[in-house]
Amino acid sequence: MPDTKPTPLPSAPLAYENSDFLDSPDGRILRILAEYNEPMARFRRERIQDTVVFFGSARFRALDVASHELELLDNTGSTTPAPEAEQPAREGEPETSELRHKRAEAAVEMARYYEDARSLARMMTEWSKNLPGRRHRFVITSGGGPGIMEAANRGAWEAGGKTIGLNIMLPFEQQPNPYITPALNFNFHYFFMRKYWFAYLAKALVVFPGGFGTLDEMFELLTLDQTHKLSKPITIVIYGSSYWKNVVNLDLLAEKGAIGIKDLDLFRFADTPEEAFAILKEGLTRNHLVAEHPRTEGPIPDTPEASAQELLGPDIAQTRPGRNG
Repeated sequence: MPDTKPTPLPSAPLAYENSDFLDSPDGRILRILAEYNEPMARFRRERIQDTVVFFGSARFRALDVASHELELLDNTGSTTPAPEAEQPAREGEPETSELRHKRAEAAVEMARYYEDARSLARMMTEWSKNLPGRRHRFVITSGGGPGIMEAANRGAWEAGGKTIGLNIMLPFEQQPNPYITPALNFNFHYFFMRKYWFAYLAKALVVFPGGFGTLDEMFELLTLDQTHKLSKPITIVIYGSSYWKNVVNLDLLAEKGAIGIKDLDLFRFADTPEEAFAILKEGLTRNHLVAEHPRTEGPIPDTPEASAQELLGPDIAQTRPGRNG
């Protein structure tokens, strides 16, 4: 038996404050649950009922949208520019490569799509923020980064509405665009939890020109709609018919029997903000306004929505100060 007394031990960390455990494989289930519960609590507090999701390229960053000057980024959502040899050719430059000439043409096209996304988001928000009820309807939502995502958040911000950014942690430097409502600025570790929140609240989807990420997100929601896995009707607008019909031949999929002819009715093409707005407004009104019970008139309260404890009342013991429950 040792002659000396053991050194007094410090208090052990609480399990939910033990970062070694939370960051370990054993804590993965808690991290996943956190990316479900924490957004849910914030959406309830901010009185968000449903969303309209904008997808599109995050490879272009607006330097001067008014003059169509865009910068190509090194990766989707990155803050680092692509190499100079891959950048769009600038006006007045003497000799440039064929690639840079093509990128310059693409930059003009993407600048137009940026402005169209911005206009459409502004139109949607000006309409939706005046709908009656105690929650915000059809809130513009994006992936939170640059490019089309920034344009969507920007348009909603300019219209004076709330707007959501669902960002994702990536292995390179990035940052959310500045137009997201601060209380609705999210950052996810797990792609599948981010995708869940894109789909769960969405009553409409607008797909602007983009790359792998945009294709992935578009086809995932089309598949959920095609297989009747969504619990509510969703209006899907594919924006920029000339771009998308060059990228993927959806009619050919139907002709070859890979999808049903009726599956072509799951979406509609649009080429102007006004055309897209008309499709969205008609679909949202028919599926989610006329079909619902009459809504309470009056403005949406400025106060946060009640917490789960406040809603469930005295059956839940009050949380002590400094404790999480």
